[in-house]
Amino acid sequence: MGVDNCCLISKSEEVVVKRELPESQRADAVSSMVYEANARLRDPVYGCAGAICQLQKQVSELQAELAKAQAEVLNMQCQQSNLLSLICMEMDQQHVAPSLPPPPQQQTPYENLNFFPDDVNLGSVFELWT
Repeated sequence: MGVDNCCLISKSEEVVVKRELPESQRADAVSSMVYEANARLRDPVYGCAGAICQLQKQVSELQAELAKAQAEVLNMQCQQSNLLSLICMEMDQQHVAPSLPPPPQQQTPYENLNFFPDDVNLGSVFELWT
């Protein structure tokens, strides 16, 4: 275990590591105990539990942010799909019924009657009447 870890890891923990763990897992166990001991030094009340709670809170916030982003993506995909559907419907309508010229307007029988050309001076006609 070494002198550096004597203050961080208790003798009982050291004995457990040596007796109960296979040698292949001892290095990881010691690393975990050192991390826990350092966490207790930084936060004597909560130790690793405080760090774990903080990380869980961060994970929860990130999951909420991810869910929000996924909902926004889904909303945008729906809007895009609706827009494409409208465009396709508009294009189909143009192919099925191409725009026809407007029907000719029906004229009343007396609408285009013009007895005098536009350039006639009617002043002389009125002089005859007076």
